[in-house]
Amino acid sequence: MDATAIIAELAKKARIAACSLANSSESARNQILLNIADELEKNLDSILKANQIDMANAKSSGMNQSLQDRLLLTKDRVMAMANSSRNIAKLPDPLGRLLVERNLENGLNLKQVSVPFGVVGMVYEARPNVTIDAAVILIKSGNAALLRGSSSAVESNQILIKLMKQAFASSEISPDVIQLVPSDDRSTVSALLTARGKVDLVIPRGSAQLINSVVSEATVPTIETGAGVCHVYVDKSADLEKAIAILINSKCDRPSVCNAAETLLIHKDIAEQFTPIALKSLIASGVVINCDQATMAIAKQTGLAVNLASDDSWSTEYGTLEINVAQVSDVNGAIEHIAEHGTKHTEAIVATDPVVIQSFISMNDCAAVMVNTSTRFTDGEQMGFGAEIGISNQKMHARGPMGLEQMTTTTWIVTGNGQIRE
Repeated sequence: MDATAIIAELAKKARIAACSLANSSESARNQILLNIADELEKNLDSILKANQIDMANAKSSGMNQSLQDRLLLTKDRVMAMANSSRNIAKLPDPLGRLLVERNLENGLNLKQVSVPFGVVGMVYEARPNVTIDAAVILIKSGNAALLRGSSSAVESNQILIKLMKQAFASSEISPDVIQLVPSDDRSTVSALLTARGKVDLVIPRGSAQLINSVVSEATVPTIETGAGVCHVYVDKSADLEKAIAILINSKCDRPSVCNAAETLLIHKDIAEQFTPIALKSLIASGVVINCDQATMAIAKQTGLAVNLASDDSWSTEYGTLEINVAQVSDVNGAIEHIAEHGTKHTEAIVATDPVVIQSFISMNDCAAVMVNTSTRFTDGEQMGFGAEIGISNQKMHARGPMGLEQMTTTTWIVTGNGQIRE
Protein backbone atom coordinates (compact mmCIF):
# COMPACT_ATOMS: atom_id res chain seq x y z
CA MET A 1 0.00 0.00 0.00
CA ASP A 2 1.45 3.38 -0.96
CA ALA A 3 1.65 6.34 1.42
CA THR A 4 -1.40 8.11 0.04
CA ALA A 5 -3.54 5.01 0.56
CA ILE A 6 -2.12 4.51 4.06
CA ILE A 7 -3.00 8.06 5.10
CA ALA A 8 -6.44 7.81 3.52
CA GLU A 9 -7.18 4.61 5.48
CA LEU A 10 -5.90 6.02 8.76
CA ALA A 11 -7.80 9.27 8.27
CA LYS A 12 -11.01 7.37 7.50
CA LYS A 13 -10.68 5.33 10.70
CA ALA A 14 -9.96 8.48 12.66
CA ARG A 15 -12.92 10.35 11.12
CA ILE A 16 -15.35 7.56 12.01
CA ALA A 17 -13.93 7.30 15.52
CA ALA A 18 -14.12 11.08 15.94
CA CYS A 19 -17.91 10.80 15.88
CA SER A 20 -17.77 8.79 19.11
CA LEU A 21 -15.52 11.48 20.55
CA ALA A 22 -17.63 14.45 19.46
CA ASN A 23 -20.74 12.88 20.97
CA SER A 24 -19.03 11.85 24.20
CA SER A 25 -19.45 13.47 27.58
CA GLU A 26 -16.78 15.56 29.20
CA SER A 27 -16.51 13.00 31.98
CA ALA A 28 -15.87 10.20 29.46
CA ARG A 29 -13.08 12.19 27.80
CA ASN A 30 -11.58 13.05 31.18
CA GLN A 31 -11.63 9.41 32.22
CA ILE A 32 -9.58 8.48 29.15
CA LEU A 33 -6.96 11.05 30.15
CA LEU A 34 -6.85 9.71 33.71
CA ASN A 35 -6.51 6.18 32.35
CA ILE A 36 -3.63 7.28 30.11
CA ALA A 37 -1.82 8.72 33.13
CA ASP A 38 -2.29 5.44 34.99
CA GLU A 39 -1.02 3.40 32.04
CA LEU A 40 2.12 5.54 31.78
CA GLU A 41 2.93 5.06 35.45
CA LYS A 42 2.17 1.33 35.48
CA ASN A 43 4.31 0.69 32.42
CA LEU A 44 7.25 2.98 33.21
CA ASP A 45 9.86 0.23 32.79
CA SER A 46 8.52 -0.79 29.36
CA ILE A 47 8.54 2.83 28.20
CA LEU A 48 12.11 3.42 29.33
CA LYS A 49 13.32 0.17 27.73
CA ALA A 50 11.78 1.15 24.40
CA ASN A 51 13.32 4.60 24.67
CA GLN A 52 16.73 3.10 25.41
CA ILE A 53 16.58 1.31 22.05
CA ASP A 54 15.83 4.61 20.32
CA MET A 55 18.63 6.35 22.23
CA ALA A 56 21.15 3.64 21.33
CA ASN A 57 20.23 3.96 17.67
CA ALA A 58 20.41 7.75 17.88
CA LYS A 59 23.92 7.68 19.38
CA SER A 60 25.21 5.15 16.84
CA SER A 61 23.83 7.25 13.98
CA GLY A 62 25.55 10.40 15.23
CA MET A 63 22.41 12.35 16.14
CA ASN A 64 23.33 15.74 17.59
CA GLN A 65 23.11 16.32 21.34
CA SER A 66 20.16 18.69 21.08
CA LEU A 67 17.97 16.09 19.37
CA GLN A 68 19.21 13.37 21.71
CA ASP A 69 18.02 15.44 24.65
CA ARG A 70 14.61 15.83 23.02
CA LEU A 71 14.45 12.10 22.33
CA LEU A 72 15.43 11.00 25.84
CA LEU A 73 12.78 9.79 28.27
CA THR A 74 13.56 9.54 31.97
CA LYS A 75 11.43 8.56 34.93
CA ASP A 76 10.84 12.23 35.72
CA ARG A 77 9.84 13.03 32.15
CA VAL A 78 7.38 10.12 31.98
CA MET A 79 5.91 11.14 35.33
CA ALA A 80 5.58 14.69 34.02
CA MET A 81 3.68 13.35 30.99
CA ALA A 82 1.32 11.48 33.32
CA ASN A 83 0.82 14.56 35.49
CA SER A 84 0.11 16.69 32.41
CA SER A 85 -2.59 14.25 31.35
CA ARG A 86 -4.21 14.49 34.79
CA ASN A 87 -3.91 18.28 34.80
CA ILE A 88 -5.60 18.56 31.42
CA ALA A 89 -8.44 16.37 32.69
CA LYS A 90 -9.04 18.98 35.43
CA LEU A 91 -9.35 21.88 32.99
CA PRO A 92 -12.73 23.21 31.84
CA ASP A 93 -14.34 21.56 28.83
CA PRO A 94 -13.31 23.52 25.71
CA LEU A 95 -16.31 22.24 23.74
CA GLY A 96 -19.73 23.84 23.66
CA ARG A 97 -18.50 27.18 25.01
CA LEU A 98 -20.93 29.98 24.18
CA LEU A 99 -18.79 32.70 22.65
CA VAL A 100 -21.43 35.02 21.19
CA GLU A 101 -25.22 35.21 21.51
CA ARG A 102 -27.52 37.82 20.06
CA ASN A 103 -31.17 38.18 19.07
CA LEU A 104 -31.97 39.82 15.74
CA GLU A 105 -34.92 42.10 15.02
CA ASN A 106 -36.52 39.38 12.87
CA GLY A 107 -36.65 37.06 15.88
CA LEU A 108 -33.68 34.86 14.97
CA ASN A 109 -31.39 33.79 17.78
CA LEU A 110 -27.65 33.53 16.94
CA LYS A 111 -25.13 31.58 18.98
CA GLN A 112 -21.46 30.98 18.27
CA VAL A 113 -20.16 27.87 20.05
CA SER A 114 -16.84 26.05 20.17
CA VAL A 115 -16.52 22.71 18.33
CA PRO A 116 -13.65 20.34 17.39
CA PHE A 117 -11.62 20.68 14.19
CA GLY A 118 -12.17 16.99 13.46
CA VAL A 119 -9.05 15.11 12.34
CA VAL A 120 -5.75 16.76 13.25
CA GLY A 121 -2.36 15.61 12.01
CA MET A 122 0.88 16.17 13.95
CA VAL A 123 4.31 16.03 12.32
CA TYR A 124 7.13 16.18 14.85
CA GLU A 125 10.76 15.28 15.43
CA ALA A 126 12.36 13.14 18.11
CA ARG A 127 10.33 14.19 21.16
CA PRO A 128 8.15 11.22 22.21
CA ASN A 129 6.51 13.36 24.90
CA VAL A 130 4.70 15.13 22.04
CA THR A 131 2.94 11.83 21.33
CA ILE A 132 1.27 12.05 24.73
CA ASP A 133 0.84 15.84 24.90
CA ALA A 134 -0.77 16.02 21.47
CA ALA A 135 -3.03 13.02 22.01
CA VAL A 136 -4.44 14.11 25.36
CA ILE A 137 -5.06 17.69 24.24
CA LEU A 138 -6.77 16.49 21.07
CA ILE A 139 -8.89 13.92 22.92
CA LYS A 140 -10.04 16.46 25.51
CA SER A 141 -10.89 18.95 22.74
CA GLY A 142 -12.85 16.34 20.78
CA ASN A 143 -10.38 15.81 17.92
CA ALA A 144 -8.99 12.63 16.41
CA ALA A 145 -5.20 12.51 16.07
CA LEU A 146 -2.93 11.32 13.26
CA LEU A 147 0.51 11.30 14.89
CA ARG A 148 3.56 11.20 12.65
CA GLY A 149 6.67 11.17 14.81
CA SER A 150 10.18 10.64 13.52
CA SER A 151 11.79 7.28 12.80
CA SER A 152 14.33 8.03 15.54
CA ALA A 153 11.56 7.66 18.15
CA VAL A 154 9.74 4.71 16.60
CA GLU A 155 10.12 2.31 19.57
CA SER A 156 9.08 4.97 22.09
CA ASN A 157 6.10 6.11 20.05
CA GLN A 158 4.83 2.60 19.44
CA ILE A 159 4.77 1.70 23.13
CA LEU A 160 3.13 5.02 24.02
CA ILE A 161 0.39 4.56 21.40
CA LYS A 162 -0.19 0.98 22.59
CA LEU A 163 -0.59 2.13 26.19
CA MET A 164 -2.92 4.98 25.24
CA LYS A 165 -5.16 2.63 23.27
CA GLN A 166 -5.39 0.38 26.35
CA ALA A 167 -6.77 3.39 28.22
CA PHE A 168 -9.96 3.23 26.11
CA ALA A 169 -11.04 -0.13 27.54
CA SER A 170 -14.74 -0.09 28.53
CA SER A 171 -15.10 3.44 27.14
CA GLU A 172 -17.82 4.65 24.76
CA ILE A 173 -15.03 6.38 22.82
CA SER A 174 -13.24 4.42 20.10
CA PRO A 175 -9.46 3.97 20.48
CA ASP A 176 -9.20 4.65 16.76
CA VAL A 177 -9.28 8.37 17.57
CA ILE A 178 -5.50 7.92 17.96
CA GLN A 179 -3.59 6.76 14.90
CA LEU A 180 0.19 6.38 14.60
CA VAL A 181 1.39 7.20 11.09
CA PRO A 182 4.29 4.99 9.92
CA SER A 183 7.61 6.82 10.12
CA ASP A 184 9.88 4.52 8.10
CA ASP A 185 9.42 6.56 4.90
CA ARG A 186 9.10 10.33 4.47
CA SER A 187 6.41 9.76 1.84
CA THR A 188 3.88 9.42 4.67
CA VAL A 189 4.62 13.03 5.68
CA SER A 190 3.91 14.27 2.14
CA ALA A 191 0.75 12.19 1.99
CA LEU A 192 -0.45 13.57 5.32
CA LEU A 193 0.26 17.16 4.31
CA THR A 194 -1.68 16.82 1.07
CA ALA A 195 -4.67 14.83 2.40
CA ARG A 196 -6.99 17.79 1.94
CA GLY A 197 -10.58 16.82 2.66
CA LYS A 198 -9.46 13.85 4.74
CA VAL A 199 -7.40 15.73 7.34
CA ASP A 200 -8.69 19.04 8.71
CA LEU A 201 -5.52 20.53 10.15
CA VAL A 202 -1.80 19.75 10.38
CA ILE A 203 0.56 21.07 13.06
CA PRO A 204 4.34 20.71 12.65
CA ARG A 205 6.58 20.72 15.71
CA GLY A 206 10.34 20.61 15.46
CA SER A 207 13.22 22.34 13.72
CA ALA A 208 12.90 25.40 11.51
CA GLN A 209 13.69 23.16 8.53
CA LEU A 210 10.82 20.79 9.35
CA ILE A 211 8.36 23.60 9.95
CA ASN A 212 9.28 25.44 6.76
CA SER A 213 9.00 22.28 4.67
CA VAL A 214 5.59 21.46 6.14
CA VAL A 215 4.22 24.94 5.59
CA SER A 216 5.60 25.04 2.02
CA GLU A 217 4.33 21.61 1.02
CA ALA A 218 0.99 21.36 2.80
CA THR A 219 -2.35 21.75 1.05
CA VAL A 220 -4.08 20.90 4.33
CA PRO A 221 -4.45 24.01 6.55
CA THR A 222 -1.54 24.33 9.00
CA ILE A 223 -0.79 26.14 12.23
CA GLU A 224 2.82 27.23 12.03
CA THR A 225 4.76 26.57 15.19
CA GLY A 226 8.11 28.27 15.05
CA ALA A 227 11.77 28.12 15.69
CA GLY A 228 12.88 29.99 18.77
CA VAL A 229 15.63 32.56 18.25
CA CYS A 230 14.82 34.18 21.60
CA HIS A 231 16.58 37.20 23.11
CA VAL A 232 17.27 38.54 26.59
CA TYR A 233 17.75 42.32 26.63
CA VAL A 234 19.40 43.80 29.74
CA ASP A 235 18.61 47.50 30.02
CA LYS A 236 20.73 50.08 31.84
CA SER A 237 17.96 50.23 34.47
CA ALA A 238 18.15 46.49 35.16
CA ASP A 239 18.80 44.82 38.49
CA LEU A 240 22.01 43.09 37.37
CA GLU A 241 21.84 40.28 39.91
CA LYS A 242 18.37 39.35 38.64
CA ALA A 243 19.62 39.74 35.07
CA ILE A 244 22.30 37.08 35.57
CA ALA A 245 19.84 34.61 37.08
CA ILE A 246 17.35 35.21 34.25
CA LEU A 247 20.05 34.89 31.59
CA ILE A 248 21.46 31.62 32.92
CA ASN A 249 18.01 30.09 33.35
CA SER A 250 16.90 31.22 29.89
CA LYS A 251 19.98 29.71 28.22
CA CYS A 252 20.99 26.78 30.38
CA ASP A 253 17.88 25.28 31.99
CA ARG A 254 17.17 23.20 28.88
CA PRO A 255 19.01 24.58 25.85
CA SER A 256 17.49 22.16 23.32
CA VAL A 257 13.97 23.60 23.52
CA CYS A 258 12.48 26.45 21.52
CA ASN A 259 12.03 28.84 24.45
CA ALA A 260 15.72 28.82 25.36
CA ALA A 261 17.56 32.11 24.81
CA GLU A 262 19.96 32.32 21.86
CA THR A 263 21.12 35.96 22.13
CA LEU A 264 21.96 38.33 24.98
CA LEU A 265 21.65 42.07 24.21
CA ILE A 266 23.31 44.54 26.60
CA HIS A 267 22.68 48.29 26.86
CA LYS A 268 25.95 50.08 25.98
CA ASP A 269 25.86 52.24 29.14
CA ILE A 270 26.27 49.18 31.40
CA ALA A 271 28.37 47.08 29.02
CA GLU A 272 31.71 47.66 30.78
CA GLN A 273 30.17 46.69 34.12
CA PHE A 274 27.79 43.91 33.14
CA THR A 275 29.50 42.17 30.21
CA PRO A 276 32.36 40.57 32.22
CA ILE A 277 29.91 39.30 34.83
CA ALA A 278 27.60 37.86 32.17
CA LEU A 279 30.42 36.24 30.17
CA LYS A 280 32.00 34.68 33.28
CA SER A 281 28.62 33.27 34.38
CA LEU A 282 27.93 31.83 30.93
CA ILE A 283 31.39 30.28 30.62
CA ALA A 284 31.09 28.80 34.12
CA SER A 285 27.86 27.16 32.93
CA GLY A 286 29.64 25.62 29.94
CA VAL A 287 28.26 28.01 27.33
CA VAL A 288 30.15 28.80 24.12
CA ILE A 289 29.96 32.53 23.38
CA ASN A 290 29.82 34.25 19.97
CA CYS A 291 29.93 38.04 20.16
CA ASP A 292 30.15 41.33 18.32
CA GLN A 293 33.32 43.45 18.15
CA ALA A 294 32.36 45.63 21.13
CA THR A 295 31.83 42.60 23.36
CA MET A 296 35.00 40.99 22.02
CA ALA A 297 37.03 44.02 23.15
CA ILE A 298 35.69 43.76 26.69
CA ALA A 299 36.30 40.00 26.74
CA LYS A 300 39.93 40.51 25.73
CA GLN A 301 40.42 43.05 28.51
CA THR A 302 39.23 40.50 31.06
CA GLY A 303 40.98 37.51 29.50
CA LEU A 304 37.80 35.62 28.64
CA ALA A 305 37.66 33.18 25.72
CA VAL A 306 34.94 34.08 23.23
CA ASN A 307 34.41 33.79 19.47
CA LEU A 308 33.59 36.50 16.97
CA ALA A 309 30.04 35.98 15.71
CA SER A 310 29.42 35.48 12.00
CA ASP A 311 26.55 37.11 10.12
CA ASP A 312 24.61 33.85 10.41
CA SER A 313 25.13 33.54 14.16
CA TRP A 314 22.49 36.14 15.02
CA SER A 315 19.70 34.18 13.29
CA THR A 316 20.75 30.72 14.49
CA GLU A 317 18.70 28.59 16.85
CA TYR A 318 21.54 26.66 18.48
CA GLY A 319 19.58 24.29 20.69
CA THR A 320 22.84 23.72 22.59
CA LEU A 321 24.96 25.54 25.18
CA GLU A 322 25.92 28.29 22.74
CA ILE A 323 24.82 31.92 22.73
CA ASN A 324 25.35 35.26 20.96
CA VAL A 325 26.20 38.44 22.89
CA ALA A 326 25.97 41.99 21.52
CA GLN A 327 25.85 45.59 22.69
CA VAL A 328 22.93 47.79 21.65
CA SER A 329 22.43 51.55 21.95
CA ASP A 330 19.22 51.33 23.98
CA VAL A 331 15.84 49.61 23.98
CA ASN A 332 15.21 50.80 20.43
CA GLY A 333 18.48 49.23 19.33
CA ALA A 334 17.42 45.97 20.99
CA ILE A 335 14.05 46.08 19.24
CA GLU A 336 15.72 46.69 15.86
CA HIS A 337 18.09 43.76 16.39
CA ILE A 338 15.23 41.47 17.39
CA ALA A 339 13.11 42.57 14.42
CA GLU A 340 15.95 41.64 12.07
CA HIS A 341 17.00 38.34 13.61
CA GLY A 342 14.16 37.05 15.80
CA THR A 343 11.51 34.46 14.98
CA LYS A 344 8.53 36.10 16.74
CA HIS A 345 8.67 33.52 19.55
CA THR A 346 9.70 34.90 22.97
CA GLU A 347 11.60 38.06 23.89
CA ALA A 348 12.68 39.01 27.42
CA ILE A 349 13.61 42.34 28.98
CA VAL A 350 15.30 42.91 32.31
CA ALA A 351 14.63 46.50 33.39
CA THR A 352 13.04 48.67 36.07
CA ASP A 353 12.25 51.72 33.91
CA PRO A 354 8.49 51.47 33.16
CA VAL A 355 8.77 53.55 29.98
CA VAL A 356 11.48 51.28 28.61
CA ILE A 357 9.50 48.17 29.55
CA GLN A 358 6.37 49.46 27.82
CA SER A 359 8.34 50.31 24.69
CA PHE A 360 9.78 46.81 24.62
CA ILE A 361 6.34 45.26 25.03
CA SER A 362 4.51 47.41 22.50
CA MET A 363 7.16 47.31 19.77
CA ASN A 364 8.05 43.62 19.85
CA ASP A 365 6.03 41.54 17.40
CA CYS A 366 6.19 38.15 19.07
CA ALA A 367 4.08 35.45 20.68
CA ALA A 368 5.26 36.20 24.23
CA VAL A 369 7.12 38.98 26.04
CA MET A 370 8.82 38.22 29.34
CA VAL A 371 9.37 41.15 31.73
CA ASN A 372 12.00 40.47 34.40
CA THR A 373 11.63 36.73 34.06
CA SER A 374 13.01 33.82 32.04
CA THR A 375 12.13 32.98 28.45
CA ARG A 376 11.56 29.43 29.68
CA PHE A 377 8.09 30.37 30.92
CA THR A 378 6.67 30.36 27.39
CA ASP A 379 5.30 26.91 27.97
CA GLY A 380 1.79 25.51 28.07
CA GLU A 381 2.17 23.74 31.40
CA GLN A 382 3.89 26.72 33.03
CA MET A 383 1.15 29.05 31.79
CA GLY A 384 -1.65 26.89 33.14
CA PHE A 385 -2.66 25.12 29.91
CA GLY A 386 -1.90 21.70 31.40
CA ALA A 387 0.36 21.00 28.43
CA GLU A 388 0.73 22.32 24.91
CA ILE A 389 0.47 20.93 21.43
CA GLY A 390 3.02 23.47 20.22
CA ILE A 391 3.89 27.16 20.35
CA SER A 392 2.50 29.16 17.46
CA ASN A 393 4.51 32.05 16.01
CA GLN A 394 1.84 32.96 13.49
CA LYS A 395 -0.95 35.51 13.92
CA MET A 396 -3.98 33.63 12.59
CA HIS A 397 -6.28 31.76 15.02
CA ALA A 398 -3.68 30.80 17.63
CA ARG A 399 -0.54 32.49 18.91
CA GLY A 400 1.77 31.36 21.70
CA PRO A 401 1.28 28.07 23.56
CA MET A 402 -1.61 26.11 22.06
CA GLY A 403 -3.79 24.29 24.54
CA LEU A 404 -7.38 23.10 24.60
CA GLU A 405 -9.13 26.27 23.45
CA GLN A 406 -6.76 26.69 20.52
CA MET A 407 -7.67 23.21 19.30
CA THR A 408 -11.28 24.19 18.71
CA THR A 409 -13.01 26.14 15.99
CA THR A 410 -16.56 27.52 16.03
CA THR A 411 -20.02 26.92 14.64
CA TRP A 412 -22.85 29.45 14.31
CA ILE A 413 -26.25 28.13 15.42
CA VAL A 414 -29.17 30.13 14.07
CA THR A 415 -32.56 29.31 15.59
CA GLY A 416 -35.82 30.62 14.23
CA ASN A 417 -39.54 30.02 14.22
CA GLY A 418 -40.33 29.71 10.54
CA GLN A 419 -38.62 32.93 9.34
CA ILE A 420 -37.68 33.12 5.66
CA ARG A 421 -35.41 35.66 4.00
CA GLU A 422 -37.18 38.20 1.84
